[in-house]
Amino acid sequence: MILIPLLALLAGVLTARFFARPVEGDLGQYLAIACVAGLDTICGGIRSGLEGKFHNDVFVTGFVSNILIAFFLAWLGDQIGINLFLAAVLVMGTRIFTNLSLIRRFMITKWNDQAERKKAAKQAAGQANP
Repeated sequence: MILIPLLALLAGVLTARFFARPVEGDLGQYLAIACVAGLDTICGGIRSGLEGKFHNDVFVTGFVSNILIAFFLAWLGDQIGINLFLAAVLVMGTRIFTNLSLIRRFMITKWNDQAERKKAAKQAAGQANP
């Protein structure tokens, strides 16, 4: 399950690497905030998948709404002369790092539990065959 989002992310990065052209001006800023919002949602989706709480409808609506809200904040900031882009990036960046740290902890715990189960199975097999 986790492999599909990672492969999609890799495909997107490779596609952007080979076909991307520089986006200048305000449009580049809006595209950047949309990418950060999308990455935030993807990290949250991976985390909820590992926790067993993933729902497609929540993920899709969260993905679209996060991008639209971030885009709107960047646009509103341009209209009123305040750089709300930075506020949105700060909040989403914090969420991305939080989700990544929780994903990392979950994976380390899973690997350690698996290693302990293998060790316990070896000990049980060794005691069963004297």
